[in-house]
Amino acid sequence: MLDPNLRDFQGRVARIEKTHAAGGGFEAEGTLGMFYYNSLKIQRRRGTWIFPVALVFATILAMKAAVLASIGGDAYAARIASLRSGGMVDVLGSWVLQADPVTVKLAALMHGLGI
Repeated sequence: MLDPNLRDFQGRVARIEKTHAAGGGFEAEGTLGMFYYNSLKIQRRRGTWIFPVALVFATILAMKAAVLASIGGDAYAARIASLRSGGMVDVLGSWVLQADPVTVKLAALMHGLGI
């Protein structure tokens, strides 16, 4: 026969193992346990969309500057003007690809470096 105390003990051990498998644990007050480190992960996740959006904008800016540096300002302006006479998507593309002051300065820097 099984001892009822042993059955109770094994039940408690099973609950503890289930809690640990789910990521839980027992922490003494004032220690830096899982609760502390999980709260740091949540704080870091809040601003995760900022870097990818900035990377997309920087990539578009660099591509615009590279094209402007390689074909020249007059040809670039002519291509943007031809986009403006197209459909709705072309007009949106011409607005995104227009040469702004940052693009012009970056293109001049690229042209000076020989890129």
